Amino acid sequence: MMAGALFGEGKDVQAFPYFGVERRGAPVTAFLRMDDRPLRIRSEISEPDVVVVLDTFLMKYVDVTAGLKPDGVLIVNSTKGPAAYKRSPSLKVATVDATGIAIRHGVGSRTTPIVNTAILGAMVRVLGIVKLESVLKSIRETAPVKREENAASAIEAYERVVIG
Repeated sequence: MMAGALFGEGKDVQAFPYFGVERRGAPVTAFLRMDDRPLRIRSEISEPDVVVVLDTFLMKYVDVTAGLKPDGVLIVNSTKGPAAYKRSPSLKVATVDATGIAIRHGVGSRTTPIVNTAILGAMVRVLGIVKLESVLKSIRETAPVKREENAASAIEAYERVVIG
């Protein structure tokens, strides 16, 4: 959805997932590359500018910031504030309770909320690389169900993200 919004604003984009063991609940890594110029490289991103964490449980077992540039951005789905995840003075950290937002808007279920559209809203505010309206348009065009609820989740996360 983010790639679609960026593309709609004239950016060249690549978006692709990387799956390890394909089973429910297994960690998934996804990559998004964007530029104003044509992208020539076609590989995984080993030194990202931004890392987004949808589930903090993963952080107990995986160093999600491995390779993250020293002045990079970490966006975490968490009820804790950014200080809880700050690893260096130059790292920009933002947190948002995407789980609570998804539950409030009925995106997914109470036991399995789907937080991706809420995280998109937080990303828009933190990164400033795309307009919120472009992301909302992408959500409304591509969300498989509950398009307005997903859009509302993105808007609420945009408004509630805490940047440290």
